[in-house]
Amino acid sequence: LVSLFMSDLMVGLVVMPPAMLNQLYGRWMLRGDFCSLWASFDVMCCSASILNLCVISLDRYLLITSPLRYKLRMTSCRALALILATWTLAALASFLPI
Repeated sequence: LVSLFMSDLMVGLVVMPPAMLNQLYGRWMLRGDFCSLWASFDVMCCSASILNLCVISLDRYLLITSPLRYKLRMTSCRALALILATWTLAALASFLPI
């Protein structure tokens, strides 16, 4: 849940202010090279948010289907690995095309 919070917070603090300026003025007001960086952060944060929701759904599914084996299956190291995989996949999907 903290990872989902961080991705949504980054959308609100990093992605939305330039998008608001873009909507208000009808054109890109900031430096031109910042546009590519902003677009990458936009894709990364939104992808991380969606992937975090998928990981939370998978976690809840495992908890419901096998509650007795859940503690053995979902260790803190595995949870951390899932969070790192989520952010890595989101970063690769957004920054590699640039």
